[in-house]
Amino acid sequence: MMMNVEHMFMVLVLFGFLIFTKSEVYIVTTEGDPVISYRGGIDGFEATAVESDQKLDVTSDSVTSYSQHLESRHDMLLESLFDDDTYTKLYSYKHLINGFAVHMSPEQAEMLRRAPGVKSVDRDWKVRKLTTHTPQFLGLPTGVWPTGGGFDRAGEDIVIGFVDSGIFPHHPSFQNTITEPYEPLPRYRGKCEIDSDTKRSFCNGKIVGAQHFAKAATASGAFNPEIDFASPMDGDGHGSHTAAIAAGNNGIPVRVHGFEYGRASGMAPRARIAVYKALYRLFGGFVADVVAAIEQSVHDGVDILNLSVGPNSPPATTKTTFLNPFDAVLLSAVKAGVFVAQAAGNGGPFTKTLVSYSPWIASVAAAVDDRRYKNHFTLGNGKILPGIGMSPATHLNQKYTLVAANDVLLDSSGKSSTADCQKPEVLNKNMVKGNILLCGYSFNFVIGTASMAQVAETAKALGAVGFVLAVENASPGTKFDPVPVGIPGILITDVSKSEDLIDYYNVSTSRDWTGRVKSFKAVGSIGNGLEPILHKSAPMVALFSARGPNIKDYSFRDADLLKPDILAPGSLIWASWSPNGTDEANYVGEHFAMISGTSMAAPHIAGIAALVKQKHPRWSPAAIKSALMTTTSTLDRAERPILAQQYSGSETMTFVQATPFDYGSGHVNPRAALDPGLIFDAGYEDYLGFLCTTPGLDSHEIRSYTHLPCNYTLGHPYNLNSPSITVSHLVRTQTVTRTVTNVNEEETYKITARMSPAVAIETRPQTMTLKPGESHKFTVTLTVRSVTGTYSFGEVLLKGNRGHKVRIPVVAMGYDR
Repeated sequence: MMMNVEHMFMVLVLFGFLIFTKSEVYIVTTEGDPVISYRGGIDGFEATAVESDQKLDVTSDSVTSYSQHLESRHDMLLESLFDDDTYTKLYSYKHLINGFAVHMSPEQAEMLRRAPGVKSVDRDWKVRKLTTHTPQFLGLPTGVWPTGGGFDRAGEDIVIGFVDSGIFPHHPSFQNTITEPYEPLPRYRGKCEIDSDTKRSFCNGKIVGAQHFAKAATASGAFNPEIDFASPMDGDGHGSHTAAIAAGNNGIPVRVHGFEYGRASGMAPRARIAVYKALYRLFGGFVADVVAAIEQSVHDGVDILNLSVGPNSPPATTKTTFLNPFDAVLLSAVKAGVFVAQAAGNGGPFTKTLVSYSPWIASVAAAVDDRRYKNHFTLGNGKILPGIGMSPATHLNQKYTLVAANDVLLDSSGKSSTADCQKPEVLNKNMVKGNILLCGYSFNFVIGTASMAQVAETAKALGAVGFVLAVENASPGTKFDPVPVGIPGILITDVSKSEDLIDYYNVSTSRDWTGRVKSFKAVGSIGNGLEPILHKSAPMVALFSARGPNIKDYSFRDADLLKPDILAPGSLIWASWSPNGTDEANYVGEHFAMISGTSMAAPHIAGIAALVKQKHPRWSPAAIKSALMTTTSTLDRAERPILAQQYSGSETMTFVQATPFDYGSGHVNPRAALDPGLIFDAGYEDYLGFLCTTPGLDSHEIRSYTHLPCNYTLGHPYNLNSPSITVSHLVRTQTVTRTVTNVNEEETYKITARMSPAVAIETRPQTMTLKPGESHKFTVTLTVRSVTGTYSFGEVLLKGNRGHKVRIPVVAMGYDR
């Protein structure tokens, strides 16, 4: 197994007086503006800077010339310090940040750090994946798609970029339709790699760009072209899944094991897909490759960027969460007018587990939607045991004999390793045939070396009518997802119910003095688990979804910025899968998979953002984010406050009322987002002001990443014009300012606010009238009433006389001083 970059040790080999140290990948930033912020001043090179939210014209002579100038500067710097054969430059970053990725020894990196013109040298660090029904649940077919011309126009000409594990281009979710073929899209400039096996392009009109980035992974020794594919081909499944959620074709039948579970569609089924593969199945990915992929996506002209990835660990040399090569390149992407959706992380339900921090990114939490798959197993004694298993039922009104795997071994020497039914060759087919096979849920299922799909294959090979998998002990927080299987099968997840099953089996099974079974008398039947049950307690914040508060540094000090931003479906999501994929053992060889993670939530927001962008093509990324956030709901389908899955004291799952630290502004409402009434807009200067007023951030470090001095201040970071308010350290009274812009007809808004009792809240003015396009300020004053040591939650509501409702969450913690 390859070593992580973080854990690679220095290997010293002595040859005379020379010491050679194991090389690693470093991300280096250098003095001088990147293309996006260069305002001229160098002889022979015209300005290339763009204003906030303006697209970068990479075809212009000035951009081409200045890009080449920066790359030659990178090469000259390295050549002036080191011999050519002692390092390998992997990438030059020119458009969003000015720097490069290089493979070299730690000693060389230290020399580079001290060299004139070098701003920062960061050792590369790793990222990981943050691993259908939802269009109907979100109201897209009736509420949103018709306004854009129907599903066959939803997302038309919008390009969504995916920095992920690639794509399986032959899937029906990604085919160019014969009836409505895609026209060429000249404004998008991405490349299409050629499949070395088929000699055909990965692109087809629906997929407009397909490239892979693996130079850092290769240099680090982690990349294996046999397994990882040196192409955009998805060797994992994750990338195909996220792309289909956001932009997969409409009405694709989801067939697994001969059963159709419904029809899948992306949020924006007519949007184009641009693939930037930088994640790989065994090791995740490296920031140097991901930054190169993001740079390329903005250069190519994507409108929306989906990132279902997050860092494995903090960067080695950066103390703050907002300033590192990863977040800095995303800030530049937003400056270039690209909306970025990122998975919030899967560290929930524990606090401060987010891996997406910055205000220019839409950080997406995961919800459980209204669909649940349940099943049951009926014992011969009449007891009904609940479980999960997306399977057909055994024959109605008929019970079958139960035989435990440990009792039907061909060789009794390996009982402990065969109870999980992964190897049919060790079990007696004559004893299993026509019966229900009883198996044990071992630790192998947790680590992924055993799967429910393989249990089904074992049962099928032995002629069993079905199987039962019993969980006899489970680690706290173990998550069990239903799995589609082709024969009757069920997983009993409740340990006490598994005990009932095993007790019944033991009492009903007679044995001789050696323990060998004389007769199997336990019987049972498996119910139908193919049809979902729809619940009104949806949406609900998923147990695994990362929680706030947001942090401003890796000392975990609270930030004056709410995260996550928004909640979207992310639990048990059906979407396309790569048959090459091994990311989920239960879906090897399948074309569809049902998986969970904030990885699945982020592309919902990316796809819905594409619909907003289609309707409002001139809106900034901040305006799109505002429209999504201010129109959310904090109530479930039964009109009760949204709940969050949580652990109780015994670490069994319970449900508590969710807060903004669980869901941000609330659950996305696509229909309302298309017509928000008001928006909270912000641009590059505003984000710079946020950085410059955040305590603990060094102005020199800010300048090294943004190439601008801290001339613009907000007074306090909580004055950033975001559609939420967070004051992490409220002493006495603080007044917060927000500016709204009317994006509809003239309307008068009444402003009200409410807050939990420890903090008083007041807004001014109480009403305001805005003409179309007009902006207006209002203030929110927060006063400490009592110091409780906990956060207080509330909201500001702007209610228009034409029916618009704009809501922003308010979060504050009071202190004496």
